[in-house]
Amino acid sequence: MNNYHFEEHHLLLRDQVRRMVEKHVAPIASEIDENDRFPQELVEVFGDMGLLQLWVPQEYGGPGADLTSVCIVKEEIAKVSESAALLAANNSFGLVLPILNFGTDEQKRHYLGLAAKGRTLTAVAITEAGTGSDVSSMKTRAVKDGASWVLNGGKIYITFGPVAHFILVFARTSEGKGANGISAFLVDTRTPGFSYGKLDRKMGIRGVPNAPIFFDNVRVPEENMIGPEGQAFKTCMRILDLNRPTIGAISVGLAQGAIDAAIGFGRERKQFGQPIAEFQGIQFMLADMQMQTEAARCLLYDCTRMADRGEWASFSAKSSMVKCFCSDTAMKVTTDAVQIFGGAGYMRDFPVERFMRDAKINQIFEGTNQIQRLVIARDMLRR
Repeated sequence: MNNYHFEEHHLLLRDQVRRMVEKHVAPIASEIDENDRFPQELVEVFGDMGLLQLWVPQEYGGPGADLTSVCIVKEEIAKVSESAALLAANNSFGLVLPILNFGTDEQKRHYLGLAAKGRTLTAVAITEAGTGSDVSSMKTRAVKDGASWVLNGGKIYITFGPVAHFILVFARTSEGKGANGISAFLVDTRTPGFSYGKLDRKMGIRGVPNAPIFFDNVRVPEENMIGPEGQAFKTCMRILDLNRPTIGAISVGLAQGAIDAAIGFGRERKQFGQPIAEFQGIQFMLADMQMQTEAARCLLYDCTRMADRGEWASFSAKSSMVKCFCSDTAMKVTTDAVQIFGGAGYMRDFPVERFMRDAKINQIFEGTNQIQRLVIARDMLRR
């Protein structure tokens, strides 16, 4: 097996996560999806292993994982459940990465120390009813009032919103051109005036609660602003660059899980007196699926190695390539896996049906793949 230039600690982590997945995640993966149940028990399992708080530096009590480690964890878990994989390093986008990159010393001491305990769940609130890829059209407002900011408005499709302890909320604080004038706030969900609506009914990633959230004169202390006032779009883009490879990792895990399932089924399912895996048509499909997944995996870990070495010059475009290519690959591979299963693949009795439904969201969130292609092309033309 190609170890993608992994160091010894990466390989040890991979083996530990594989054992954990077999014991704690695989037995409940189907049930989580069937009942659309948030697996609260995994919060404790992941937190105790340091998987919930992966990116928290050691100086604040966390594991201090690099991007390669985070992606290894997410890939391994996603082989059996994307919903569980999304829970790993849950607080990275909503708390750890923005505070690490843009927070004050006091914010780092307080919030990173809290996250290091492995029980803190977070969410990110950007999307609104009229604001998806067009962040500059944001309507949620924050108005300064003494030593606080008062938030009013609403967001939709907020992943983990109903179970989050803190939500990183993006709101307009002034009328600037384009995305200028947008600020970021860390909102405690126990704050009066915060509420969330009816849970979204989703095609995939069932068990990951999504819901609209609302702010009715939510008062946020001024020290909860993350980064400079009015410059949060830059904060958002920087964190997205770091987080997009993790979606690539989940996509690679999904694709590999679908391949493994298809191989097992192909060996057992017999037609015309022999296993269907003996037919050249099935073998060609399997070969293409593995080639595409291996290419995605190589691109993924080339990107994570860049980040871990601090090579930022072309990282944004490479991050977009990873997210786009890996998620497109996962969609194709999981669809092919369903085809190999035939009619059985369309039934919920087999995991490939769930893998295919889960794969679709990876082409949409963290920036649609059409947006990723714009980022890549503009970087090419700029150079």
